[in-house]
Amino acid sequence: MNYAPVEHTVLVPVDAITVVNPRLRNKKVFDEITANIAELGLKRPITVAARETEDGDKPVYELVCGQGRLEAFKVLGQSEIPAIVINASSEDCLVMSLVENLARRQHHSLDLLRDIGRLKEKGYSEAEIAAKTQLSKKYVHGVIKLLESHEHRLLRAVESGKIPVSVAVDIADADDVGVQRVLRQAYEKKLLRGGRLLAAKRLVEARQKHGKGRANTVERPRKSLSVETLLKTYENDVEKKKVLLRKAGATRSELLFLTQALKTLMADENFVTLLRAEGLASLPKQVADRLTQSEEASACR
Repeated sequence: MNYAPVEHTVLVPVDAITVVNPRLRNKKVFDEITANIAELGLKRPITVAARETEDGDKPVYELVCGQGRLEAFKVLGQSEIPAIVINASSEDCLVMSLVENLARRQHHSLDLLRDIGRLKEKGYSEAEIAAKTQLSKKYVHGVIKLLESHEHRLLRAVESGKIPVSVAVDIADADDVGVQRVLRQAYEKKLLRGGRLLAAKRLVEARQKHGKGRANTVERPRKSLSVETLLKTYENDVEKKKVLLRKAGATRSELLFLTQALKTLMADENFVTLLRAEGLASLPKQVADRLTQSEEASACR
């Protein structure tokens, strides 16, 4: 594997690096990163901060940025990776990692929304977060407001790109009547059109009916089944099967009637002559087979 020459880089053992801000990776994107590194080598070194160990033996490091590249090196069986070593505290490493991910990630990622919240928890103001991440102050303010209001349903809609964050904030601030005005204004401003407008309407209806939603889906405890409940379930199942049997019987009777009617017509020479004159003397194979089976069944009786 070849490495692009980068100034002030050193080779760091991959096993000596701790990821301070881990996150899940898209498998397809990660596979592309791994394939590119295997073919072309590492174009940009990762960034780490050195840490002293208690015994002072081997140095350890905390990752600032480059988790995907580090994991790719591990998958490729590499024991060392080119890295830029900086001096920074653990908290600074965490903040730098958040800012680096925020600055390069598309604005509709759920990680982006959560990372803005984590920076806010670290004591950074909205203006500081906007300056560090190069996001607009309005966007940062909107995300923080949705997070603090526990608007998980709206946050998921923003994350998936169904509605802009500004529209989500306006919906959170509006009452049931005002929400319709927000949607109309979003349509007039061309923020919501077509499928996105329909999705927003469904979201508003779900929010009014079921609330703001939950941060994580919690499994509901299962109710114990009583004898009466089991009996009722069994009776409902039996009734459904009876309905299906009745429908099957009715369908069979109709099919027998149609077969017999067609058989009678085909026995009429005048009818057959008319069919021949119109070029319709032959029957579809399925119908002909059905008539043949009917005749054979009648002969066996």
